[in-house]
Amino acid sequence: MLTLVGIVVTSRATKSAALATARANQAASAATAEPNQRAADLEAFRTIREDMQGEIGELKQEHSRLRSLVYAFAGYVAELSVQMRDAGLEPPAPPSRVEEYNRTGA
Repeated sequence: MLTLVGIVVTSRATKSAALATARANQAASAATAEPNQRAADLEAFRTIREDMQGEIGELKQEHSRLRSLVYAFAGYVAELSVQMRDAGLEPPAPPSRVEEYNRTGA
């Protein structure tokens, strides 16, 4: 009977030790994986940032070209308006948005 009790106690201790070892291995794996995950996250962030910086650069160039085009059109229309007035013609009134810009600058 005493032998049977010893076997049961030993069996339970072995199971507990195996569970503890498994938990320790899982914790060690998680601890090892975290820096690797952080490195992967950082690399993904850098890639996204580079892509976004490229897109922002392209948008800035497009904005600059469009602004230049608008200024060129404004100068052209102003010149045509002067020519019309010199010829005795009154040019049509500009759209309200143009009036607002001329008044406020925005």
